[in-house]
Amino acid sequence: MARFRTRLALLGSAVALAAGAPAPAQPAAAAPAYDWVALGDSYTAGVIPAAGDTFEVPRDGCERTDRSYPQVIDRDLGSLIELTNVSCGAATIADVTHQAQNPIGRHLPPFSEDPDYPFPPVPPQSEAVGPDTDVITVGVGGNTLGFADILFQCLQLGDGTGGEGTPCRNALADGIPGRLAGVSREYGEMLAVLHNRAPHAKILTVGYPTVIPQDTAKCQYTNWEQFATITPGDLDWLRTDVLEPLNQVIKKSAAAHDDKFVDLYGSSQNHSVCDTNKWVEGVFAHFPTEVAFVHPNAKGHQNAADHVAPAILNAVGVN
Repeated sequence: MARFRTRLALLGSAVALAAGAPAPAQPAAAAPAYDWVALGDSYTAGVIPAAGDTFEVPRDGCERTDRSYPQVIDRDLGSLIELTNVSCGAATIADVTHQAQNPIGRHLPPFSEDPDYPFPPVPPQSEAVGPDTDVITVGVGGNTLGFADILFQCLQLGDGTGGEGTPCRNALADGIPGRLAGVSREYGEMLAVLHNRAPHAKILTVGYPTVIPQDTAKCQYTNWEQFATITPGDLDWLRTDVLEPLNQVIKKSAAAHDDKFVDLYGSSQNHSVCDTNKWVEGVFAHFPTEVAFVHPNAKGHQNAADHVAPAILNAVGVN
């Protein structure tokens, strides 16, 4: 969002001018930083090389990357905020709410093996928030829905079909409403826990971006840098009956708790896995050496930052 970036530039100029101005007779107290806690799964953490380099030393297996949107916003907003980023690849809603998580790093057999796997458990992400937290962002739900497992089954079921039919929809469609109902229930419980732990914090729920285009004819069957062996018909089903309803579940849960929903879907419509200027990588970012398994790249995280950062500023009353 150009207007937001312009505002950041003006903010930076004001800071620079203030730094060069004569010191006041009475030293002014430094403005307090707002405490921001970023929670979420791999779409928040970054995880893949196309979203930057991991910076945790030693690695904890959560694979937070330096070009993921929390880190981009942290650099952009500087001393205005104090970021605690506990997002973690493969996190479920339960891992945010109450459950210690066993991170997987980049261990995605049969596609990739992580030499440091297994990793020690990390605490439930909600433990990072407390009475002094000013704003919480949370992007989670896809792993509770089982989206990675659904994708893997669609790859297997579509293999050998020549791109014809909807084998994945035929096999899995009946179970999707129950999965979505489970996400809705757990998401509401999570928001209640976060409000209880941080009663004064503003909570921003972050939705998922466009992954599959409206026109699935853009997607080339057996292209492993797109959706490989998932049929166009199954891609249409995944978009309309799985991913779009998932965003609606998150949006409705946020509204029920008077929290704000940050929509990334509309702004990323023309930047799917199958678009030329993609903001989400396919099964591989570079076949056959760099597994991405359908995650946002740095451009996708920049788009998220362009929407989440203004929402944070509005939440803390900085206009």
